Amino acid sequence: MCLAVPVKVIELLPESLARVDAGGTVKTVSVALVDDLRVGDYVILHVGYALARLDPEEAERTLALIAEMAEAGAGAAS
Repeated sequence: MCLAVPVKVIELLPESLARVDAGGTVKTVSVALVDDLRVGDYVILHVGYALARLDPEEAERTLALIAEMAEAGAGAAS
């Protein structure tokens, strides 16, 4: 199964790369497919590539749902 998740751009780097915050984990990813990114933008990340910019409110809602699912899954494992 493949999953694309929202991440926040925290630093723009040379060569179409950026550092992103993925739920507290910082990763360096390609942003070559998304034009005019700024620090603070949210993007959809899939296998190391930013695919599209996201509305910040939509990104926050999605991240909250992912956290809720993770919490529910952790409770079920107890």
